[in-house]
Amino acid sequence: MFDIILYQPEIPPNTGNIIRLCANTGARLHLVKPLGFDLDDRQMRRAGLDYHEFATLAVYETWTDCAERFKGRRLFAASTKGTQRYDLVSYAEGDVFVFGPESRGLPPELLGSVGEAQRIRVPMKPQSRSLNLSNAVAVVLYEALRQIGFGPCR
Repeated sequence: MFDIILYQPEIPPNTGNIIRLCANTGARLHLVKPLGFDLDDRQMRRAGLDYHEFATLAVYETWTDCAERFKGRRLFAASTKGTQRYDLVSYAEGDVFVFGPESRGLPPELLGSVGEAQRIRVPMKPQSRSLNLSNAVAVVLYEALRQIGFGPCR
């Protein structure tokens, strides 16, 4: 299955929505601190409804700790600065997708640590800044799921 990493997420309802998405698709969610909220935040819990118990969630103190967990796996960094359109990549089970914080995206050093072909972006109008984080995660994850025949989803 796929793994989703949220690097320093800031907005609780976005993370709650992504927890719900992961619970319904079988993707595993990983959060890298610092978080912009407490994991017991009411808004995050409300957005995730009662899906928290069905999602696999891990929290890491640092990016280094998280990256070590995925050593040897294909890592895709989603960014408005990505060079590859997300839908032109061939995904495989076990791929990992990294998304940055809502206000600033992935830091240049993290983005630069991923090969250019693995820096993906979702197309938008040129004057647009970014998509909502939970929407971007859903778009990318469902494309990856589509490519593998939706795996555990029916």
